[in-house]
Amino acid sequence: MSNLEIKNLRKTFVNREKEVVAVNDFSISIPKGQFVTLLGPSGCGKTTVLRMLGGFETPSSGSIWLNEKEVTSLAPHQRNSTMVFQSYALFPHMSVRDNILYGLKLRKTPAQQLSEKLDNILKIVNLEAYEHRKPNELSGGQQQRVALARAIIVEPDLLLFDEPLSNLDAKLRESMRSEIRALQQRLGITSVYVTHDQVEALAISDTVIVMNQGKIEQMGTPEEIYFHPKTFFVADFLGATNFFDVKLTERNQQFGFEFENIFFEMDASLAANVSTPMSTLVCRPEALALDSPVSVGPNFDAELIDLVFTGLFYECGLKTSSGLKLKAKIPARPSQKHLRLGEKVKLKFDFDLISFLPAR
Repeated sequence: MSNLEIKNLRKTFVNREKEVVAVNDFSISIPKGQFVTLLGPSGCGKTTVLRMLGGFETPSSGSIWLNEKEVTSLAPHQRNSTMVFQSYALFPHMSVRDNILYGLKLRKTPAQQLSEKLDNILKIVNLEAYEHRKPNELSGGQQQRVALARAIIVEPDLLLFDEPLSNLDAKLRESMRSEIRALQQRLGITSVYVTHDQVEALAISDTVIVMNQGKIEQMGTPEEIYFHPKTFFVADFLGATNFFDVKLTERNQQFGFEFENIFFEMDASLAANVSTPMSTLVCRPEALALDSPVSVGPNFDAELIDLVFTGLFYECGLKTSSGLKLKAKIPARPSQKHLRLGEKVKLKFDFDLISFLPAR
């Protein structure tokens, strides 16, 4: 059963007497307990969708249903949803205790229940020793835990996140996203998360919705979105991508594609969505590997024109014999020969990591 149903949601604004469509025909169905991330560039409409879910924006048309009850026109306090804001939105004059209990007190929860719920939530977010501190006495990560505790203590049916980690440094951001995911799974709260960070979206989500110009470009698991993009926008937006124009063909009754005047045999199902011989090969940098004595199948030549060592990988810029430039991400091993600029290498495709789109 769907816990959250969004039907044909649309939001327009008037800017200098001109109508601007921020969200257009947005429809999704989210099962209870799912963690869904809205991902896209600035201005794609993801935050507007989130604010409409929370009741902070009124849709121009369409409807929002939570637990089979329409909440489209309800104010934020009338729908059982809570939001964790980018700025934390903590009351600076209140202690951690009072910030966390604020929502329960508005609901006139009995004092005994307040104490029980507070003790439980402080353990969950690991803040038992900070109950009486003020927000300015906490680190950024601790403030975020307070905001999260305040949101979940009221036992919402829907938990909303508005880029909650953007104010944290990279290491703390990685730690906090793991904590948020683990807590959400433990409590089973349906959650919608907004971010423009691709790695964050892939790491934290059950389902990723990539948005562009107010519409859904693609919706699927992180693996589906990354390895099998359905549009050029999705393929280009999620990480580095190589786009090659190739010809799909058959040789000796074997299906494959021609690249650098070499035939690469493959399963025809990889290009099932392409109806013409000319196609675009979508190739992540990880899909290119150095040829080795144990490799099978054809390879192609390339010259190393750029090289960055990142620890576990070499991020390589390469140029083929025909002048085509591409990027590869090659695992680094202490035992292997170090790569050098200007070096000629032989590369192979990892067919598990490539996909095809209609010709551009």
